[in-house]
Amino acid sequence: MKITLTTTKKEKPDFSKLGFGKYFTDHMLVMDYENGEWGEAEIIPYDSFKMAPSTAVLHYAQGIFEGCKAYKDKKGKITTFRTIDNFLRMNKSATRMCMPNLPVAIVLEALYELLNIDSDWIPTEPGTSLYIRPTMIASDSALGVHASHSYKFFIILSPVGAYYANGLKPTKIYIEDNFVRAAIGGTGEAKCMGNYAASLLAAEEAQKRGYDQVLWLDAAEKKYVEEVGAMNMFFVIDGVVVTPMLTGSILPGITRDSILKILKKYGYKAEERKISVDELYSAFKGGKLEEAFGAGTAAVVSPVGLISYKGEDMVINNGVMGKTAEFLYDKLTGIQCGRYEDEFGWINRLN
Repeated sequence: MKITLTTTKKEKPDFSKLGFGKYFTDHMLVMDYENGEWGEAEIIPYDSFKMAPSTAVLHYAQGIFEGCKAYKDKKGKITTFRTIDNFLRMNKSATRMCMPNLPVAIVLEALYELLNIDSDWIPTEPGTSLYIRPTMIASDSALGVHASHSYKFFIILSPVGAYYANGLKPTKIYIEDNFVRAAIGGTGEAKCMGNYAASLLAAEEAQKRGYDQVLWLDAAEKKYVEEVGAMNMFFVIDGVVVTPMLTGSILPGITRDSILKILKKYGYKAEERKISVDELYSAFKGGKLEEAFGAGTAAVVSPVGLISYKGEDMVINNGVMGKTAEFLYDKLTGIQCGRYEDEFGWINRLN
């Protein structure tokens, strides 16, 4: 692996006031795919890419990405959480988007070297982490609607705090019944760039109305709830934790899977199935909609205090974080940061 260290290190931000995705470390990892094979991984100083105006990703959105995190435990050792699962999922996205699969073992080794080099960028304040953003883009310099022949893969790192400005304060979400995010048979289960672009208009409209996020419905019937823009959704209905089943239009979240495994381990009743808006509304009216929360790498677990649908606001658990969401947030972050024993084999220690 070729490593070129920066000669000018950046000034680090105040790690107690990070926000999300605003700062980037001194180095990044790059690797190019040409002539049917991946080249050598390189670690270089963080810098801009030079791209031709005709670069394929700029025209046809053939691009995918992932999100995972690194931490430091109590002994100062660097740890990562389920990173291999992120790269395995990235390869599934690549297959769907007609892109080459990554050599996972090589990429992981290169990532670990990058984390060691930029280890002093990993924050240790409560609720902080080093966000890892692997990305692959089509890099052909030519027009024409077909799969690119060359690709650029890169990883950038960003020290982050809470994804939402209000931290663990319950969010307000709006059920979107006009626009759709993804349909079965489309790219909804791939973590591709276009999915997020398709969500922006509805998200902007929701925020203008005073809501934090959009809860999407299925494209065919606009009847079943699916996911929030950056999170999978969970509901506690009459003592049972329910999450929408994976039908092909929902991203199979790593945090979603982690939550389901934790729930099973600790004896909670949990179900993966279709959930209609009518069922949610009926449960709310009957006093059985006890909690709602989102789950994703960026936010970990984000409680939902209000869901709006067709002009009616459903206030959940008096607008405060529920016991199930609180337990899951504490358990997940505890495993990630080394406060709790890793019972699932999710943590990898680098040094």
